[in-house]
Amino acid sequence: MAFPAANAPSVATVTTVASSTSLGRKMSWEDIFINWAQAPSATEEQKCTNAESQIKAAIAANETLAAMSVTTFTQGSYRARTNVRQESDVDICVRCNDPFFTSYPEGKTNADFGNVDATLTFPEFKNLVFTALRDFFGRDAVQWGKKAFDVKENSYRWDSDVIPSLAMRRYTGRQNPDGTHHFYSGIAFVPDGGNRIENWPNQNYENGKTKNVETGRRYKRLVRILKRLRYEMEEQKIPEAEPVASFFIQCLVWNVPNDIFENSTYSADLRGVLTYIYNATANVSGCSNWTEENVMKWLFPPSQSWTREQANNFVLAAWRYVGFQ
Repeated sequence: MAFPAANAPSVATVTTVASSTSLGRKMSWEDIFINWAQAPSATEEQKCTNAESQIKAAIAANETLAAMSVTTFTQGSYRARTNVRQESDVDICVRCNDPFFTSYPEGKTNADFGNVDATLTFPEFKNLVFTALRDFFGRDAVQWGKKAFDVKENSYRWDSDVIPSLAMRRYTGRQNPDGTHHFYSGIAFVPDGGNRIENWPNQNYENGKTKNVETGRRYKRLVRILKRLRYEMEEQKIPEAEPVASFFIQCLVWNVPNDIFENSTYSADLRGVLTYIYNATANVSGCSNWTEENVMKWLFPPSQSWTREQANNFVLAAWRYVGFQ
């Protein structure tokens, strides 16, 4: 399937574009895509590593947290190496491994799995992390947020969004070979004034890595291209680009079949990716089985902030912006 004729761009085939992010000169779209597809530089990677190392040092320096089972790690686009330069914030998770949040099969409770109610609450853990960060970096360098703390960047590290969380266990009701209860491991946190949010960073990372191998490393390159395109469209005040989150783009591309990435040019790959997403999101049935990259959450549940319509409008606007026909 392809874009309906009524929605096709009404411009001639575009071979060059004056792009604000294309090294300040006229380039073909393919040359721009080649540039946008590249992985983060060694300098960017080092500043990300530095940010993670310093957050770990801040947690270790706090006597209370140092005595607990706490794991600190980078997640999201920086860990996956799908970040682009406009994404300045590194997502760093500080996860308390015990206690943990739980999700049980219907009708099951703590008692069925040998768990008991914890004494440490999530707000208490969040306050501990905030105190540790301020003690280490200084009061002016750390700002409280509903979901995460903003740790300001310097010449040594990127700006960081530090997410305090508890481990999340989604129990399946099955047993492992050793007789222990089987569960999927993730993270969960409670935004100020909100409901619990569950995320699955390890599943995101492993599934993305697998798809990248299966597509000859084209998957992550197309994610970077579409992210950069979205940022440029937003700079040009194209309204369809504004509400589209970075992770949403990654999940949309994740749901595109691997054979779409088998072309000889990035332009052809992007054409195929946009066409597939557009047709699939044209109605509910076309994307009803789409999931996030982690395959643990549906992509378009009623509670989600992004929508199928936003995806459909964005890829059509991207198609027109590039000048595809």
